[in-house]
Amino acid sequence: MEKFVSIPAIESSLHIFGGHMRTVPGGWSFFEQKHQAFELMCMVEGHQTTTIGNTEITYGPGDALFISPGTLHTNYNTSKSEKMTYICFHFNIESLQLKSEIISIIANDVVHANNEIAQIAIKAAKAIIVISDSNDISLVEKKLLIQIEFLKFLHSLLLILPKYKNQSHAKYSEREAQVARSIAMSIETAIENTNPEGLNFGLICKSHNISSGYGHRVFKKVYGITPLHFIEEQKYRKAKLLLGTPEYSIEQISYMIGAPDQSSFSKQFKKWSGLTPSKYQQQINHKRKVSSLKESGYFE
Repeated sequence: MEKFVSIPAIESSLHIFGGHMRTVPGGWSFFEQKHQAFELMCMVEGHQTTTIGNTEITYGPGDALFISPGTLHTNYNTSKSEKMTYICFHFNIESLQLKSEIISIIANDVVHANNEIAQIAIKAAKAIIVISDSNDISLVEKKLLIQIEFLKFLHSLLLILPKYKNQSHAKYSEREAQVARSIAMSIETAIENTNPEGLNFGLICKSHNISSGYGHRVFKKVYGITPLHFIEEQKYRKAKLLLGTPEYSIEQISYMIGAPDQSSFSKQFKKWSGLTPSKYQQQINHKRKVSSLKESGYFE
């Protein structure tokens, strides 16, 4: 029999934003904030202090800090007189497994410069800055190269993290991880099968013999986001996928993601993306338009 290799389907929801390298003076500080995404802080020069709750974390050159989603924090230059340089960016990834491992093993604690996790983080951050600072490549190419660097970083992280699992102070128990995974799978199944009733969080928890309060707390503890936020993320992912599929009308897509009507879906999609569904479709169709250049096709 001839060899057959199946290529897995990929629906990427990688989101990188708010990234920059900055040198700040002594005494600099930034107001308290939180994000529905991870924040990675990489120190280049000087020392920064990050306040999380009642805990102050100080870290210096080569150190990294992964701040978990939903964490209130304040950043400031530890020195009142010396300048400080840092690289930071926020990111969200689709993999719940990797999300939960980052939260459990390394989030909200300093990863020191002699740790391989900090080393790959600093390497990726500096490579992304080099790409971003280049004047020789287009914005489209920059975005692709940044994604490549970041995906390489995530791959390395995926391979390295298990080695530190037993050395860390886990942020949740195995039982809590199992409960959160079960809830996530129920949500994903309901959205995939266009089953709005299956998105009733109280009923999901009841089916797993837990209270909705416990289910909510555990889900946020393991994944860093609330179940409602996860439901919205999954609906948005499915909506984008369906809007890129020509055979479905916006009215059909509204039903397929469980919206009560097309008007409600349009309002919600604009809240998610800043665009109406029809405008998003127009952009997708434009990108798929094939133009001719020197008798060969390319995608704009």
